[in-house]
Amino acid sequence: MTRSRRILGEDHPDALASANNLAVRVAVLGDHEQARRLDADTLARLRRILGDDHADTLGSAGNLALGLDALGRTDEARRLREDTEASRAAAEARRAAETLPP
Repeated sequence: MTRSRRILGEDHPDALASANNLAVRVAVLGDHEQARRLDADTLARLRRILGDDHADTLGSAGNLALGLDALGRTDEARRLREDTEASRAAAEARRAAETLPP
């Protein structure tokens, strides 16, 4: 991840995808707090760079919700999941409206 951030820039979508992947692997190894920090940082960057409704941002939010659950922060996880699903549904509705003929 350090290399991709150095080469591509800290906010490049590919560097952020690497950060998401690293957070998943860190969580698998059992360091849920470190994974949560990585997920939270990545989500904030994705929101700023790609917007709240981008598929990568929504996926990152889902990862953070899983991490919060693993830490026993179930209320935060539930709220984040609900917000993420609402954003996903709104984005899908906008895309569907854009593809329909007038």
